[in-house]
Amino acid sequence: MTMDAAAESFESRLSSSQLNKNKPFHNDESCPKEVLPVRGCGSRNTSPSGRIGSRNTSPSRQKVVKTKPRGLDEETVATFGKAVHPDVQMEDNIWAMLPEDLFNEILARVPPFMIFRLRSVCKRWNSILQDNSFLKFHSEVPSHGPCLLTFWKNSQTPQCSVFSLPLKTWYRIPFNFLPQWAFWLVGSSGGLVCFSGLDGLSFRALVCNPLTQTWRTLPSMNYNQQRQLIMVVDRTDKSFKVIATSDIYGDKSLPTEVYDSKIDKWTVHQIMPAVNLCSSKMAYCDSRLYLETLSPLGLMMYRLDSGYWEHIPAKFPRSLLDGYLVAGTQKRLFLVGRIGLYSTLQSMRIWELDHAKIMWVEISRMPPKYFRALLRLSAERFECFGQDNLICFTSWNQGKGLIYDVEKKVWSWIAGCALQSYNSQVCFYEPRFDASVH
Repeated sequence: MTMDAAAESFESRLSSSQLNKNKPFHNDESCPKEVLPVRGCGSRNTSPSGRIGSRNTSPSRQKVVKTKPRGLDEETVATFGKAVHPDVQMEDNIWAMLPEDLFNEILARVPPFMIFRLRSVCKRWNSILQDNSFLKFHSEVPSHGPCLLTFWKNSQTPQCSVFSLPLKTWYRIPFNFLPQWAFWLVGSSGGLVCFSGLDGLSFRALVCNPLTQTWRTLPSMNYNQQRQLIMVVDRTDKSFKVIATSDIYGDKSLPTEVYDSKIDKWTVHQIMPAVNLCSSKMAYCDSRLYLETLSPLGLMMYRLDSGYWEHIPAKFPRSLLDGYLVAGTQKRLFLVGRIGLYSTLQSMRIWELDHAKIMWVEISRMPPKYFRALLRLSAERFECFGQDNLICFTSWNQGKGLIYDVEKKVWSWIAGCALQSYNSQVCFYEPRFDASVH
């Protein structure tokens, strides 16, 4: 039996009702689930048409018709449509005799959200997150896969739900461990989530790990003004950096500041050249930070290694109404936006920057049926963000979420509700226990 197979068997064995007690992370029931657990590969045909011409209508001789669960594609059915055999007995004494390292390696392959269901089994499993051996194996296994983190406030109380794309399930994460600031979501990277806000009259930033419920406030910046921030995590040396660029009110005299967790301080870098930004959205890829500019037209690029800015004269496509920069894998940089002058002529398109020719090359268009469902009005607002080669679209008014896989060239809706409320903030998120806030 391979490690993945053992983890799968281990997970199914631990899905009994006793694990549903006292779990801090639970399935989010506030969203309607379009995907239900699949407990078998077939279903009984009890319709009248299924009984015509049948002499024996007993369940044992009933004709079985294989159906595709609603909302699942063929690949999903093949993955999550495996038959579950709850009556299979597993020898407890065999699992009890597993070597510690082998046990931790199997447990490290269990989906992160399932770990919290296991902690109520015994004291040993309750302390598993403090086990260095488990964290070591967890850091070496492949990622659980991309998730969407939705953050909003309900009566000034922080709320958070995470949608697992591999499991196609929403999970509610308690966020009452954070301080009572007026803060907003900056973004996520490598298992950490960054927020910024006002602590009294001071502009502060904090970093947390939602899974381990750990957080800390970053030191004060050299210039106490609200800034545009972006966080990047380096998993090789277990560190992270936060980049503070221009003032959100347009003060162009502020220098760029970079926080490095290895030295626990902000350092002052070059002032961004005087430009007119057309968007506050930023994208980070290949140790470079990109922003869109109107004057001069193109992009401003900040090199994190040298701490200097430079202008890239990449002209935007004609009739571009709004554009979002999205970072892909390695050096890939995408531009996403609407084209057209009127609602009947609008379309959503995706371009990729050709670094050699310094020009945008169109690589995909959103099919009209998805565009009309996502944005019903020409002036309707939407958000766009990405991770690796996945691009997510969310509509403020429709409460819908759409994902495009650049590699597979596949469009798919997000099951359930993408936005919990009108003021929700959404970003990609990678759940990891080994991501440290220090």
